[in-house]
Amino acid sequence: MHEEPRNTRWRNVAAHDNAVTMADLSADTPITRALPRRMTTLMAFGFIALVLVGYAAVRVMQRNEVHTRLVEHTYQVENVVLNVRRLVEEGEAARRGYMLVPSRSATLANYRRTQAQLPVALARLDGLVRDNPVQRRFLQGLRLQLASLTQRRANTIALLERGDQRGALRAFGDDAEIRDIRTVRNLLDRMAAVERRLMTRRDAELRASERAFYTIIVLAGALLAVVAVISLLTILSYTRNLARSDEALREMNAGLEGMVQARTADLTRANEEIQRFAYIVSHDLRSPLVNVMGFTAELETAAGELRALVDRVETDAPALATDGARLAAREDLPEAIGFIRTSTQKMDRLINAILQLSRQGRRSLTPEKIDVAALVRQVGETLSHRLTETGTTLTVEGRLPVVVSDRLALDQILSNLIENAVKYLRPGVPGRITVSGRRERDRAVYMIADNGRGIDPRDHARVFDLFRRSGAQDRPGEGIGLATVRALVFRLGGNIDVASTLGQGATFTLSLPLVLAKQEIAA
Repeated sequence: MHEEPRNTRWRNVAAHDNAVTMADLSADTPITRALPRRMTTLMAFGFIALVLVGYAAVRVMQRNEVHTRLVEHTYQVENVVLNVRRLVEEGEAARRGYMLVPSRSATLANYRRTQAQLPVALARLDGLVRDNPVQRRFLQGLRLQLASLTQRRANTIALLERGDQRGALRAFGDDAEIRDIRTVRNLLDRMAAVERRLMTRRDAELRASERAFYTIIVLAGALLAVVAVISLLTILSYTRNLARSDEALREMNAGLEGMVQARTADLTRANEEIQRFAYIVSHDLRSPLVNVMGFTAELETAAGELRALVDRVETDAPALATDGARLAAREDLPEAIGFIRTSTQKMDRLINAILQLSRQGRRSLTPEKIDVAALVRQVGETLSHRLTETGTTLTVEGRLPVVVSDRLALDQILSNLIENAVKYLRPGVPGRITVSGRRERDRAVYMIADNGRGIDPRDHARVFDLFRRSGAQDRPGEGIGLATVRALVFRLGGNIDVASTLGQGATFTLSLPLVLAKQEIAA
C-alpha cells in the first residue's frame, strides 16, 4: 500500500544475508582482539611521552631564557664599567691637557662633558648591580674615591681658571691624587673581573641548558620513532589479516549479487501483488458499499412514506396508531438510517484513502530541480483563503536547500503538513507557521513548525499510522494525511519525525536526499 513495508522487508532480507555472510568472516582472531588494546596503549604511551617531553622542553627553555637574560645582564654591567672607566680616563686626560695649555677651551669643555656624564653612568651601574652584594661594596668604594678625585680636579680647574698654573701643577703632583686614580682603576678592574667570572659561569650554564634541550629533542624523536615503528608493524599485521578476511569475503559473496537480485525481484513482485490486492479489495468493497448506499436511499424514501402514513392514521383513525408505530416511524427508523448513511460515507472515504495510497505506490517518480521556497509559497497561495480566514501567517525562514526530487510528491507532502497546521490551531490564537531548512552533507532537512494545539508525546509515533488520529476529534478527517505523507517521504528516500508538546505547537522535521536516488525512481 505504501513504501514502508517494501523498505522494511528489504532491510530485513539484506540484514539476514549480511548476517549469514559476516558471521563466517568475523573470526575473532588474536590479532583482531589485540589490535584495539595495543593501539590504545601505544597512543596513550605516545601521548604521555609527548606531554612529558613538552613539559621538559618548556622547563629547559625557561631555564635557557633565564641564563640568556643573566648573560645579557653581565654584558651590560661590563659595558657600563668600561664606560665609567672611559669617562674617568677621558676626564683625567682633559684636565691634564687643560693644565698644559690653559688657553685651549676645547679641553675644558671635554672635561666638563665627562664630569656631567659620570653620575649618569654611575647611576646606571648602581641599577645593574643592585642584586650583587660584592659589586655593591665595590661601587660604594668607587663612589667615595671618585668623590675625592672629583674634588681635587675641581680645585685644579679653579686654580687654572684664576690663572695660577703653577699652583695647579703643584696640586696635581700631590701623591694623594695619584693614589685616588690608581684606586679607582683598581676598583673598576675588580668589578670587571667579577663580571668576567660571572660571565664564564653563566655562559657554561647557558650551554648546558642548550645541550639539555637538544638532548630532550633527540630522545623525544627516538621515542616517537620507536612508537611509530611499533604502530606501523601492528597496522601492517592487521592489514594482512584484513586482506585475508577480504579475500574470504569475496569468495563467500561470489553468488551474493545474484541472490540479492533474485530477492529484489521477489520483493518487487510481492509489493506489486500487495498493491494489486489493495486495489482489488478496495474495488470489491466498493460494489457492496454502493448497494448498501442505494438501499439506504430506498429505505429513507420508504421511511418517509411510513411517516406520512402514520400521520394520516393519527388524523383519520387515531385508535389504530400505537406508540410503538409512531416511535419507529418518527425516531428509530430515521436514526438507524442516519447511522447507516454515516457509516457508509466513512467507509467510502476509507476505501478512497486505500486507493489513494495504492496509486501513490504505483506512480512513477519524475525527479527535477525544485526550489522548495517557491513551492512553499505556492502552497501558501493555494491555502490563502484558509490562511486569511484563520489569521494565520506562513513564513519561509532563511534560504531553503534546493533538491532534485519528484515535484508532485513533495508538493503533496508540504501541502498536507501546512494544511494540518492550519487545521489544528489553538482557539483564539493567531496561527504562525514557519518553514526553515538547512543542508547536512548530502541531505536537505526542512522544519515545518507551528504554534497550534500540539501533539501528546505518547502519540508522536502513532500519528503517522493509517486511520490513527491524536487529541480531540473535533476536526474533519479520517487519519490518512500523515500516513500519506510518510509513504511519500519513504518513496523519496527520506524520513520524517515530529517534536511537540501539548499546547505549544509542533515541529515536523523532514529529511530528504539532495538528489533522488535511482533505486527510488525505479521503485
